[in-house]
Amino acid sequence: MWNWVQGSFRLSGVTLLVLALCACAGAPVVAREEGQKLRVVATTGQIGDAVRAIAGDAVTLTVLLGPGIDPHTYVATESDIRTFQRADVIFYNGLHLEAQLERVLEQLGRRGAATVVAVAATLPADRLLRWEPEEGKTYDPHVWHDVQLWQEVVGTIRDTLIAADPTRAERYRSNASAYLAQLDELDGYIRERAASLPPERRILVTAHDAFGYFGRAYGFEVEAVQGISTATEAGAADIQALTSLILERRVPAIFVESTIAPRTIEAVRAAVRAAGQEVTLGGELYSDALGAPDGPAGTYAGMMRHNIDTIVTALQ
Repeated sequence: MWNWVQGSFRLSGVTLLVLALCACAGAPVVAREEGQKLRVVATTGQIGDAVRAIAGDAVTLTVLLGPGIDPHTYVATESDIRTFQRADVIFYNGLHLEAQLERVLEQLGRRGAATVVAVAATLPADRLLRWEPEEGKTYDPHVWHDVQLWQEVVGTIRDTLIAADPTRAERYRSNASAYLAQLDELDGYIRERAASLPPERRILVTAHDAFGYFGRAYGFEVEAVQGISTATEAGAADIQALTSLILERRVPAIFVESTIAPRTIEAVRAAVRAAGQEVTLGGELYSDALGAPDGPAGTYAGMMRHNIDTIVTALQ
């Protein structure tokens, strides 16, 4: 069990931004004329990739969190607030992924000036993994690591765009169908690659617990140093417990993540070495953000292919 740690400076920062938003509540909203492009904001690259595939140049898209940005700890800036206020549609993951943004986005949704959708929160509860309901964090937010689950999110994005811009409904439907077909192929590729590993070698050890849906969908046991949120702190007991598992199960490789400093994984590796065994760094995984736009992990499909290829290669 990890404890949620949230510094007072973060709380005060969010509070100030909510107050600023409320102060601007009476400000005029720039209306979108009929036929104009929708102004769409997506918090994460994964959501942005789906919007781009469905809408193309029919919308003006802003993706808030770029490569290497941790959504768990990101705090909105005044510039972000202005971007939100100009938007017609705002998509965010929800389920407490964008922990510091949610109050701002909920406030915008209550104002009604934009359509605000927490896409992961639209999924059926029985398809979601539990988190820490006693702490107000009911479900694991990392739903995109299960491609079939993410396809349902894509349907929500499609339907929201159609409702906001019905004149382009057929374009959105056609593009979404093509994108969903690509995701069918992606899901099949991941399953085929995962099946190439013997079940006893499908032990995925990462920096934070972002791969629960991946493990459930593709048959991996998932272990991590930190909890589901990167705002949690890993202690010596967490490192020791993971070290013991690696030694007992003779795990050949562990993985760093693109949005998290590697120090905790390095600490685990050092502890394994001190116990007389070696474990390699299997490579970098993309857990909470896409890679660089011009790189192989710059799209959702590219990120997922990179992850499964990196995992299988290291654990063989």
